[in-house]
Amino acid sequence: MITRTSTALITGASSGIGESLARQLAARGADLILVARTETRLHTLAAELRARCHVQVHVLPADLNRPGAAADLAREVRARGLSVDILVNNAGLGSYGEFSTQQTAEIDHMIAVNISALTGLTRAFLPDMLTRGRGRILNVASTAAFQPGPLMAVYYATKAYVLSFSEAVAEEVAGSGVFVTALCPGPVRTGFQAVSQLHESDLLSGPARLTILSADEVARLGVQGMLRGQRVVVAGRLNRVQTLLPRLLPRAVMTRLIARVQGRRT
Repeated sequence: MITRTSTALITGASSGIGESLARQLAARGADLILVARTETRLHTLAAELRARCHVQVHVLPADLNRPGAAADLAREVRARGLSVDILVNNAGLGSYGEFSTQQTAEIDHMIAVNISALTGLTRAFLPDMLTRGRGRILNVASTAAFQPGPLMAVYYATKAYVLSFSEAVAEEVAGSGVFVTALCPGPVRTGFQAVSQLHESDLLSGPARLTILSADEVARLGVQGMLRGQRVVVAGRLNRVQTLLPRLLPRAVMTRLIARVQGRRT
């Protein structure tokens, strides 16, 4: 339940799903702590949500790729006298291409943001939630979490970590009043595709385009599932069906299928 005293921290809040999650939570009356690298966009969104939803909005620019970024962000939140009732780990990076050709720095950045920062922020704010006996954590994973992903090997693997980690911690805190939810969207048309070079993939064309949802729809489903205490929310009916395929097909067959779906266009 969100009350007028609830504060939600959202990473990757300047665009895409993160921005939509901020709008959803503000509309429900939550105060916000917006985190992203793009400070100008955060201030623009903050001003809009203060005026429209009459909530407090704090802007904390941060580069979660930087070593120690999660700990520094947690210290800054506490230094401002803020507590986090809802933690939304939305920030994420992806990259398309064969693993052997990707830059080492690019791989390290994905792991730092998708895994290290998410884990660090969860560790930083979960104990206080447990002490209070209430709280929500929403970790944005992906339908990519359910199978290996040739041509996006590291991205798929990081999202598998997010799903596994979220389900495990959800079980650890069961009955405490704290709930952990993994949100698993399929493809969403946001700036993520351009940054990840997904224009080179067939993932967003052909039959796959039928599974594409808007960022607003994914955010709405994610917030609803989080408030219900669901451990896993797969956004979209067709996406839910697709997540069942790895249980029905041998992993080698599933891996070849994903490689074919994501194959480079000629």
